[in-house]
Amino acid sequence: MFLSFQSRDESKLVVVNPMSKLRRLIMLSIVATSLCVGFKPIRNSVDNPEALLVLGGHEERERFAAKLAQEYTQLPSWISSGSPEAYAQRIFAKAGIERDRLHFDYRASDTVTNFTTLVDELKAQGIDSVYLITSENHMTRAKIIGDIVFGSKGIDFQPIAVPSNNPPEPIEKCLRDGARAIFWLVTGHTGAILVHDIAIEV
Repeated sequence: MFLSFQSRDESKLVVVNPMSKLRRLIMLSIVATSLCVGFKPIRNSVDNPEALLVLGGHEERERFAAKLAQEYTQLPSWISSGSPEAYAQRIFAKAGIERDRLHFDYRASDTVTNFTTLVDELKAQGIDSVYLITSENHMTRAKIIGDIVFGSKGIDFQPIAVPSNNPPEPIEKCLRDGARAIFWLVTGHTGAILVHDIAIEV
């Protein structure tokens, strides 16, 4: 949508795209994200993660997590917006994982909200470190968001990538969601609607 109005010089008609200011703000956020990621100290491996966190989206992530849960028998598993709960339960049950070790949460609608919907709950449970499980091609974006969202609450994570034949995600997508994570830090909102509107308008 565009707005038009007369300038002081009546001979000139000025056309303003109200989305252009929003784009500039998002670009500034992207620059800030790049700086945060670029200057973040290298994190040592997490010594004793206290939970498994599975980012939903592909069934193989849950199957991979179920096998991992067999190895780490004392750790609970948190599954964020993955397969339907009954189906996911069967995946873990076949691996011998007890139901009381599983926490299903379906509030997330994308990768940013995978983190923002659970960060306070994990902190309230006293969880300060997790194994982060997602597909190999998705891990860069997940780490950028995790560094910002989890890092803001003092939650560390050890990435464990699920093998994938898909190509890595474009860096623009990673930086966009990093900008959304910073937007969440500042406003408490993830900016999902704004990003959706921009994608449609562009």
